[in-house]
Amino acid sequence: MNFKEKQIERKIPPQESARMVETIYGCKWSLTVYQLLANGINRPGEMVRTVDGLSTKVLNQCLKKNTEFGILKKTVYHELPPRVEYQVTEFGNKFLAVLEQIEALQEDLNNLSR
Repeated sequence: MNFKEKQIERKIPPQESARMVETIYGCKWSLTVYQLLANGINRPGEMVRTVDGLSTKVLNQCLKKNTEFGILKKTVYHELPPRVEYQVTEFGNKFLAVLEQIEALQEDLNNLSR
């Protein structure tokens, strides 16, 4: 009998990145936050004032998740009154590019179903 050596192992899906995408899409405000940052609005108070229905509590939860994933960077300025700003990190820019590709894929799927 001729036994071939196995050349390819079972591919396992990326656990952490899949969870990250799921978490971000699960937070209904993350995409809005990215849009605000792209428009130069990077302070939480201004974000809440700019978007109807966005509360400070929910925004802070959303910003915390994004900061923990490394998508956003929080900068605290030690001045009175206190000032906090958020920026997209280098990793965050890569992540946002992936989200754009997912949105393009969704557009393609929508066009196929018509």
